[in-house]
Amino acid sequence: MKKFLVALVAMFAVAFGASAQQIQLGYGGFTQMDNSDMHDGGSINNAWGALTAGVNFDVMPKLKLGVSYTFSSASFKHSDENAYYHVLMANAFYRYYSNSIVRLYGHLGIGADITHLSDDRGTKGYFAFQISPLGAEVGLSPKTAIFAELGYGAQGLLQAGVRFNL
Repeated sequence: MKKFLVALVAMFAVAFGASAQQIQLGYGGFTQMDNSDMHDGGSINNAWGALTAGVNFDVMPKLKLGVSYTFSSASFKHSDENAYYHVLMANAFYRYYSNSIVRLYGHLGIGADITHLSDDRGTKGYFAFQISPLGAEVGLSPKTAIFAELGYGAQGLLQAGVRFNL
């Protein structure tokens, strides 16, 4: 399963990387996986959030589409086992306000979560999503911007990061 996941990510990178207009890296806390049973039962002891990498494309003046990969993990209470979450999502970003520095937008993502459990329970698949009605991007330079999103899903309740325009 790990080889399949690596091959899928490589395929997205090759297919979209050459023509990508924006690359983003972010961190989000309190994810969908932390809050729901996407670990086949058991009580979660510690979850540290989610790291996300993605590529985005301008398709219309106010609309961007993209793909992202999110990684997160958690440990269980009363056990040494861990859950590792790998999320692939298709994303849409709709900008509803902008000026010369700030852009406000909404973000919707849908995809799949592949949860790998470190014990013998194997790998499970789940539906993953991200709904962030409030997102803000601030341009630091023509090529670099920082962003923050407030919403709920696999990328976190609050997600922040950096975007690079190519």
